[in-house]
Amino acid sequence: MKQALLLIDLQNDFCPGGALAVPEGDKVIAVANRAIAFCRREDIPVVASLDWHPSNHGSFAVNSGGRVGEIGLLDGLSQVWWPVHCVQDTTGAQLHPELDAEGIRRRIYKGRQAGIDSYSAFYDNGHRAQTELHAYLQAQGIHSLSIMGLATDYCVNYTVLDALSLGYAVDVILDGCRGVDLHPGDSARVLEEMQRLGAGLITLAEFTAGC
Repeated sequence: MKQALLLIDLQNDFCPGGALAVPEGDKVIAVANRAIAFCRREDIPVVASLDWHPSNHGSFAVNSGGRVGEIGLLDGLSQVWWPVHCVQDTTGAQLHPELDAEGIRRRIYKGRQAGIDSYSAFYDNGHRAQTELHAYLQAQGIHSLSIMGLATDYCVNYTVLDALSLGYAVDVILDGCRGVDLHPGDSARVLEEMQRLGAGLITLAEFTAGC
């Protein structure tokens, strides 16, 4: 099966010093660069998703009236209130400067609608609208995805679950992921669920050896 590498939200705001920093989020950049270098040699497409929020996004605690980390409702859906992050065209929304961005063939922007969040690179959280990711992959004849990025327990998790539901074969590159873990053990639990539903859990070494 033709495959692609999917990088999830490797943006400044999710790395140390950013507005919504994932612990050790910057550690995955070197892993991503090695994966990109391999994909370039093997002519494997690399796709990157980016959170791309308007400044009035409803998931921001400052806009919701809630507190960061609390859970409320946004357009009828359960929603964690987050700090302001990845606002369109800001430095925080840009890909990490050490990432080999020239190796990325397609960027997928998500979370652009103020009234609903979009953890998955495929859909908004209500599955009311798709991004262009699925159509792009189908047009390229891609049916297998290796996925890595930030954060394990949110955007990686939702992307993997949607990819599986859409019929893709999915591997998660474990050393290329880091989690938020608002509740201790969240990342471990979602990885177990991904595996139960059919995703493979692999290392970068296994990715580069198995392609």
